[in-house]
Amino acid sequence: MRFFNLFLLLFSLSLTLKATPTSCSGIYFGDTAPNIINQNLLPKTTEICYKQFALMHSGVYKTALWSGEHLTRSMLMKKAKRENDFHPDEHLSLDERAELSDYLHSHYDRGHLSPSGDFDTPQSNSECFTLANMIPQNHENNTGIWSDIESTTRYLAKKQGEIYVITGPLFLDRFPHYIGNKVRIPTHVFKAIYIPSSGEGAVYLTENNPKYEYKIISIAELEKLSGISFFPQMSKSAKEYAARLPKPKPSNQYHPPKTAYEHTDNDNSFFGKLQRKVKNFYYRE
Repeated sequence: MRFFNLFLLLFSLSLTLKATPTSCSGIYFGDTAPNIINQNLLPKTTEICYKQFALMHSGVYKTALWSGEHLTRSMLMKKAKRENDFHPDEHLSLDERAELSDYLHSHYDRGHLSPSGDFDTPQSNSECFTLANMIPQNHENNTGIWSDIESTTRYLAKKQGEIYVITGPLFLDRFPHYIGNKVRIPTHVFKAIYIPSSGEGAVYLTENNPKYEYKIISIAELEKLSGISFFPQMSKSAKEYAARLPKPKPSNQYHPPKTAYEHTDNDNSFFGKLQRKVKNFYYRE
């Protein structure tokens, strides 16, 4: 009986170690946060809930392991003013968090995981500038391919009505690299997307370098790379299939320029036909 009770205790403990219960409601698909499978990632992890996004922070890496969002068409119809009020996260102890001084003269951007452009309220826009939501990101990556992936993700949310997004770093180097006081530099950045209307998902993946390159991989592939189980309520078959995601484009290519004339799709005048051609050009995938 003692052996059986010990077995139950160890079994339940193993489940607890793997599971990542969440108190951040309304952020994750099915209100179920990702599960940390690789136990090397577990030490000094802290969940932080904000109004429109949630973090799982690593006090070992001094960055988040991921940042989760539930993007909807309605929240993206307006955009809060960008405040640029970068600040250390007061939810975290001094020895586990990044400071502004860590990024000073580092030659790396304070790269957002959940970006400022996703939020429609001043509170959320300010909250996303916590350093817990930042990674040391190559400047060309941050302002190039990654910026286009962010704008394309917003376009996808508007088109679909809602999507669930989990953004994070990967640390795939054998010998870690750091800035400041041991803030670890990721080798890759990912944006995993789940589309409720189709039950499908996929991942944008880039290397943290100046090249304008990206891959689209399956959720299952990302889980193997990261040691984290994303969207736990997705089926195994759905995770193994990489859904078709739009090609990354700058945000202005998803918003055709306004003309002096407004026409409907049924307008067969010269200006109506011209506007439809412009619209179709900018919105093509």
